[in-house]
Amino acid sequence: MNEKIQKAKQASRLLATVSDEKRNRVLRAVADAIIENKKQLLAANAEDLAKMDVSNPLYDRLQLTDKRLDDIASDMRHVSELSSPLGRVLCETTLPNGLHLRRVSVPFGVIGMVYEARPNVTFDVFSLCFKSGNACVLKGGKDADNSNRAGVALIHQVLAAEGITPDVVALLEPTHEATAEMLHAVGYIDVCIPRGGRRLIDFVRDNARVPVIETGAGVVHAYFDEYGDLEKGKRIIDNAKTRRVSVCNALDCLIVHRSRLADLPALTAPLLEKNVTICEGEYGTEFMDYKMALKVVDSIEEAINHIACYGSGHSECIITENKDRARLFQQMVDAACVYVNAPTSFTDGAQFGLGAEIGISTQKLGPRGPMGLEEITTYKWLIEGDGQIRS
Repeated sequence: MNEKIQKAKQASRLLATVSDEKRNRVLRAVADAIIENKKQLLAANAEDLAKMDVSNPLYDRLQLTDKRLDDIASDMRHVSELSSPLGRVLCETTLPNGLHLRRVSVPFGVIGMVYEARPNVTFDVFSLCFKSGNACVLKGGKDADNSNRAGVALIHQVLAAEGITPDVVALLEPTHEATAEMLHAVGYIDVCIPRGGRRLIDFVRDNARVPVIETGAGVVHAYFDEYGDLEKGKRIIDNAKTRRVSVCNALDCLIVHRSRLADLPALTAPLLEKNVTICEGEYGTEFMDYKMALKVVDSIEEAINHIACYGSGHSECIITENKDRARLFQQMVDAACVYVNAPTSFTDGAQFGLGAEIGISTQKLGPRGPMGLEEITTYKWLIEGDGQIRS
């Protein structure tokens, strides 16, 4: 067993005793350190970027900028200001025999993260795990190794200065062997969360012996209904597709009602200005690039069936001024986030008021959608008696 994973398990028990006030102070200190050490973080990131082709769809995810570091620090401060998810009494009762029962929220313990070229995830996962009393074991991709190492080193410095063992945040080597160790760490890793493309998620799900929460892969649709407003549609579709093409909430397929085909040139004009390639076919593809599929349908039912066939359960959108159509879409589309007249780009933990996100769950058992503090806690029963015995 990897020594870092073992130490993280030991450290998780100590972390449970740290006060929320101290956790918040540490988070603010790390946020300050990010701003103060931008040059070092950007220099490490530049080493990673130099090894990747600019045309690679992962390049944008890998890249850190001055503003992105500001945003990461801001999100971390926001997390520090949120209410603690721990110690909440979820239900409470006294049995006829006098036993007093409480169901109370507690940390999972150790959360394992497997992720690709996304150095921001290092900070997001730390902030949410630390705030919720969880230790975290991180396994990033080799493309972002220098960035991840610099980020974790910064976190470790702050933890040590605050008298908290750095073992609560462990960074594994960017190797397949390290991934296997995490996925097989029964009794040490309480839950593993993969964050990346479909291949990564499928690999983790198919090979893990520890519990897994699936997140990330997004094949996203927007349906422009026959009752859709053209100006709203232009803005929504443009934002959903081009705000950041490499992220999981980016639009992959535009569905248009046949009666509105005459509006298609105007509807897609902002996309063409940004050199988005639009093609019929390639349905079910998460492009992560300036490319998008197009599907023409004769009814809302056909649009919903298309999404059911090709969607990934992540985020879906309808653009319509017809309330009955909107309601039908929301009722029948099976996804974690279903939008009416708003872009799927809002599927984000920070945008949902969660401070940050550890991932976007596309499964139905357990958390679903953006996962914040509450979604990475579990509960235990606390029972108090006065000498009662069971007959």
